[in-house]
Amino acid sequence: MQLIGMLDSPYVRRAAISLQLLGIPFEHQSVSVFSTFEQFRQINPVVKAPTLVCDDGGLLMDSSLILEYAEALAAPGKSLMPAEIGERLHALRIIGLALAACEKSIQIVYEHNLRPPEKQHAPWLERVQGQLFAAYQALELELRKKPLEVTSRTINQAGLTTAVAWSFTQMMLPEIVVASDYPLLQAFSEKAEHLAEFIAAPPV
Repeated sequence: MQLIGMLDSPYVRRAAISLQLLGIPFEHQSVSVFSTFEQFRQINPVVKAPTLVCDDGGLLMDSSLILEYAEALAAPGKSLMPAEIGERLHALRIIGLALAACEKSIQIVYEHNLRPPEKQHAPWLERVQGQLFAAYQALELELRKKPLEVTSRTINQAGLTTAVAWSFTQMMLPEIVVASDYPLLQAFSEKAEHLAEFIAAPPV
């Protein structure tokens, strides 16, 4: 299998780290939806990252769908999602917050980097920033109530996605989301970034 996309995308990085933790062999191709658009289009005409080229040549898009497939491929008993329903509900709640933070971070980055300053809409940016703050405040509260596991053996999809989202936001928007305002998220993500699977998929 081949994972297509740049690791500076939190969605591509999320997929790459998850595949490693699940023990699923894959080849990563760093192809950009921007600078190498035509090359990406030759692989996937929709040009959406991440794209997974499966062993049968079929394409999967969207990190959550890729990871659903990866979970089905993983060895028996190997999963990044808790089996117990209460634990799974908690994990899904965390993942939803982390993915919302990813989405809002990317919207702000695109607004700043792709839209001319005179066309940027301040009220919309303020609303998106408010949503971003709300997501990280909720995640900080969740970590205060119940810390996430952070070893290669115990980290689950909730912890993985949280760390990837936080690292992306800190890489792109450190002046907006100030790390010292979220000490638990910062400490957790620093530990996650020292795991071998995270080091093997650097965001730059």
